[in-house]
Amino acid sequence: MRVGLMSDSHDRLPAIDALLREMMSKGVSLVLHCGDYVSPFSLLPFLEHNLALAGVFGRNDGDHEGLRAVAARGVGIELLESPHSMEVGGQRLLLVHDLGDMSQHSVEQHSVVIHGFTHREEMKTRGDTLIVNPGEACGWLHGAPSAAILDLESREVEFIRLSEHV
Repeated sequence: MRVGLMSDSHDRLPAIDALLREMMSKGVSLVLHCGDYVSPFSLLPFLEHNLALAGVFGRNDGDHEGLRAVAARGVGIELLESPHSMEVGGQRLLLVHDLGDMSQHSVEQHSVVIHGFTHREEMKTRGDTLIVNPGEACGWLHGAPSAAILDLESREVEFIRLSEHV
C-alpha cells in the first residue's frame, strides 16, 4: 500500500492540488498530513479529488472547528489532535506535527513516524523505526513545494518536489 505524506501546506492551494495530482498518478488513495493546513479552505483540494486524508493539527491551525467542518464535507477525511497513533496497512504509524514533542520511547513504539514542523525533507531511522518528514507542501521557506510517498510494505520513501513556479 502506498500512502502520501504531507505537512505544512500553509494555504498554498496550487501546490496542494499539484502534489495531490502527482500522488494520485502514482497510486496513492490516502494522504497522511502532519498539520499546518492553516485555513479551512486548504482542505478543498482533498474534497475536489475525493482523496482520503488522516491528519493531525499543527501549531498554525487556529480554526480547528472550521477545519473539521470542511473535513466533514468529504468522505474519509479525519483531523485529529497531535500526536496520533494509528495502524495502516499492517504498520503502526505515529503522526505528529513536531517530533520534538515526542519521547524516544513513544517514537520507538511505532514502525513509522511521520512529522512536519521543520519544513525540511528528512528520512532517518532510530532502531527499527523509520522517521519521515515530507518537507513543506507550501514551498514558502525553501522554494519548492514538497511531499512524499511511502510504500508501507517495503518502507521505501519517494520524495516529490515541484518547481518553484506552482
